[in-house]
Amino acid sequence: MTAVAVSAVLVLATACGAGGDSRAASPTTGASRAPVAGGTLRFSVSGDPLCLDGHAISSGLNQFLGRIITDTVTTLDRRGRPAPYLAESWDISPDGTTYTFHLRKGVTFSDGTPWNAEAFQVNLEHMRDPATKSPLAAAYIAPYESSRIIDEYTLEVHLAYPYTPFLYVLAQAWLGMESPKQIREAPETMCDKPIGTGPFVVESYARNQRITYVRRDDYNWAPSWLKHKGPAYLDRIEVTIVPEALIRYQSLVSGQYDITDLVPPQNAAAVEANPNLVFKNLTRPGHPNAVWFNTSRPPFDDVRVRRAFVAATDVAAIAQSVGFGYYPVKDNYLASNSKYYDPTTEGVLRYDPALANRLLDEAGWTGRDSAGYRTKNGRRLTVELPTNESATPSPQLVQLQGQVKKVGFELKIVQLPPAQLTERRYSGDYDLTSGYWHTNTTDVLYIRYHSSEIPSAERIGQNASYLRDAELDAILEKARATPDGPEAAALYSRAQHRLLELVPALPLWEANAQWAYHTYVKDIAVDTSHPQPVFTAAWLDK
Repeated sequence: MTAVAVSAVLVLATACGAGGDSRAASPTTGASRAPVAGGTLRFSVSGDPLCLDGHAISSGLNQFLGRIITDTVTTLDRRGRPAPYLAESWDISPDGTTYTFHLRKGVTFSDGTPWNAEAFQVNLEHMRDPATKSPLAAAYIAPYESSRIIDEYTLEVHLAYPYTPFLYVLAQAWLGMESPKQIREAPETMCDKPIGTGPFVVESYARNQRITYVRRDDYNWAPSWLKHKGPAYLDRIEVTIVPEALIRYQSLVSGQYDITDLVPPQNAAAVEANPNLVFKNLTRPGHPNAVWFNTSRPPFDDVRVRRAFVAATDVAAIAQSVGFGYYPVKDNYLASNSKYYDPTTEGVLRYDPALANRLLDEAGWTGRDSAGYRTKNGRRLTVELPTNESATPSPQLVQLQGQVKKVGFELKIVQLPPAQLTERRYSGDYDLTSGYWHTNTTDVLYIRYHSSEIPSAERIGQNASYLRDAELDAILEKARATPDGPEAAALYSRAQHRLLELVPALPLWEANAQWAYHTYVKDIAVDTSHPQPVFTAAWLDK
């Protein structure tokens, strides 16, 4: 999510026991000589975003693919604070609704179009244009109302209400700046060859096969935390789509590729032990992996049934079985490295089959049929979790199915083609759905749980639990309008504790980002908004 789009698939990210801080920043060479320009970086990735226009997608792959070709208006420094990037500075009105951005001079898009106030304005309008069908960028700038060009390098932006996450979301790759000329004159080309101000340019894109990028020689405006001047060192980056995890691992070890993403958990220990490889395993800020309950319909409209499902699940056992010790278990609704994370929320939700049975009795599911499932008024306690079509159900879902059966739930795993899965996801036609959502702001709790984010015909909301709670809504509304500081921390703490009372989801484990590369690849940096690789300063020491 992180942001990544939440699907009805149980999305599992390999994670280490301790996780890591996604705000790691400047690279260190570890090499005995100065960086050398040239060469091609060969990168195998797990999937295809199917569109390279960050404004029009929510694919998690855009965290690193977007950084290759675009820059953002702001960045986060190594302490996670908003800092200058394509904007040199900004002023915020006392009421928090007007931002005046003073933009960097001398920046151009790779088609020669200058970066200026007009370009920024066109990008904001493109994100929210219904024709873009933005599943993510538009939601992140939802409070945006209008903007006014003061002069060539000054843009005044007006928000409908105070929105402290604004400077944070402008630092995310999905909100990278794209050529206003292309947006206006050739929007149909943006999925295949978006034009940005970034260090590389898209040379070719063959869907479900490969993406090739070439260096932009006149690039010279990397963010300050990167500590890099001038163009990138690499000549080219060749991205190959390799869906099979074992093949990605084997081809990395053999040297066919220099770097890969989503290292299989069963191979993570071998990667860590290999002296020729570097393993990165970092916690994504935002919402951890979870199974969301559809609280808008029976049986999960009853909080006792939701609590029972959670108490019936031994998450630690599933995590160990499928994650080989690389899935750090979660029992709350915010990643442990997110801003304002409250550790006092830990330990409240726990595995307790006896409690699960008591709660189901209280909820009226007191009967048992011949198969051992709970019944109420002659109806079996059956719930459905739609997931991606595959030869066999995922082992983690099968284990979940077996665990909740012990207290009387019949969990049906319904495998569907992608189009049908998406349709059911956004129509709310499910009892359970799963995934994660990573983002660099604690406003993730608003995105996932505010009632205005419930999906509708008008917009693609991300409140997959269909949760409606006036108390939580009020807390989250006030939190996003509150400047960073103690008051915001207190509000987000209240929100986290309220979620433990509402139990809108079964938390699973941290949504860690993991990737591995050969030691001869030097100076791969870690993005300060998401723990993903940045290649602007990377070089090959062969």
